[in-house]
Amino acid sequence: MDRFLHRATDVGGIVLRTAIYLFLALPAIVVICASINPVDFLGFPPQGFTLKWYWAAFDSKPFMDSLSLSTQLALLATVASLIIGTPAAYAIERYRFRGRNALQAFVLSPMIVPAVVLGIGLLQFLVWAGLSQSFAALFLGHIVITMPYVVRTMTASFSLFDRALEQAAMNLRAPPLTVVRRVTLPILLPGLLSASVFAFVTSFGNITVSLFLAHGGRATLPIQIFTYVDYGSDPTLAAVSTLVILVTVALLAVVERVAGLQKVV
Repeated sequence: MDRFLHRATDVGGIVLRTAIYLFLALPAIVVICASINPVDFLGFPPQGFTLKWYWAAFDSKPFMDSLSLSTQLALLATVASLIIGTPAAYAIERYRFRGRNALQAFVLSPMIVPAVVLGIGLLQFLVWAGLSQSFAALFLGHIVITMPYVVRTMTASFSLFDRALEQAAMNLRAPPLTVVRRVTLPILLPGLLSASVFAFVTSFGNITVSLFLAHGGRATLPIQIFTYVDYGSDPTLAAVSTLVILVTVALLAVVERVAGLQKVV
């Protein structure tokens, strides 16, 4: 009887987890199905199969320009956040100094401040600094919103790092650069990948701060999608969204192959 109840519990858990995963994946499934619908409006379920909306998306200069801008911006913001945020996380975790808690709260504050308030504040500051309506303004704004994820992730990685491994390597006469290359970086790789994924996705999908800092009529992909909804209802929008979903899945697949999602998350 106990074995039967145990199996029933296992089956119920599997069904429940499957239902939860399907529920979470349902929006993406609907978008993908809408992108292959041959009709000239967004609809579900699809009434046929076509790839013409993907060709329309690739032929759309506004969508391709905004995709290029969002990709470049997300990559640059991710690299900059890693360069600045990793040493900051190291200092916050490894050292005890006056103002440490205040520094940590300041760095993580963009995660707490409402996005609209943050966008208005950044706009006013950049106007005062003479950097408004430029790519530099957009770049600096995205560093601000991605930095907390890097610092938070890398702080956790440093807290779990066993410093005895570095000390053992140094006791074996390994040069400092060799210790960093052969010991420190391999151990921190999952944390670095996790921070990179969080930073890239946050920058790529941000719309609130980008609305305030967009320059010269150029819009990021989320802004372009948001604007397209106002005057268009064809499945081109679903095709663009599907491409973003596929890129995200491919990125996760790369992370899984390099470090493993269980280690990263």
